[in-house]
Amino acid sequence: MPKTEPTAVATAEPQPNAPRSRKGAATRARLLEAAKAVFEESGFLEARISDIADRASLSHGSFYHYFDSKEQIFREVAEAQEALLTAPGGEERSEGEDTTELERIHRANRLYLERYRDNGRIMGVIEEVSRYDSFVNDARMQRQKHFAERAEHAIRRLQGMGVADPDVDPEIAAVALGSMIGRFAELWFVEGWSQFEFERAVEQVTKLWANAIGLKEPVKRRRKAS
Repeated sequence: MPKTEPTAVATAEPQPNAPRSRKGAATRARLLEAAKAVFEESGFLEARISDIADRASLSHGSFYHYFDSKEQIFREVAEAQEALLTAPGGEERSEGEDTTELERIHRANRLYLERYRDNGRIMGVIEEVSRYDSFVNDARMQRQKHFAERAEHAIRRLQGMGVADPDVDPEIAAVALGSMIGRFAELWFVEGWSQFEFERAVEQVTKLWANAIGLKEPVKRRRKAS
């Protein structure tokens, strides 16, 4: 299929053809998984619906039972990936009382970079398509907004505890630090900027984050008195 110039696509949120049975849901999930693999290998422009159907071991017609177009299935793949980057990890529920605030920041940064690394190929395609598809771009912006809001809440909490610089503007700092992590991940895993050692990179961006908000460590999370 010859490469064509990207064209603007509709910006309205896609309306999935929701399956009515467990088997239908499983088939739809198979198509989404197959689409992710095809987009990773071929990019958005070169990927074909027939490639996705073949990868899912389904007929070409089966694709249209669940999705209206290549654009729709890509948008759903992109939305799922963006949501994954900011989804809470299981570790957050099992942290002990002796976990320091610096360790919490380290774990959050590590989880984000780990997920971006593991999905770097599809993230590269998403970054490219977001330049001309406003729906995909909106999904990216929602990820950044969610990340910033969570960071802002954390900074305000730390300032309230008296362990972060009270002169730091939480909203500005959250946007700036979130952008730093997001852009760093893109340069590292998509653009191939450099081959950093993973744990050292996590340690360094965490140190930058902590220094930026003036975090005083060690700080232990204390159990509330009964």
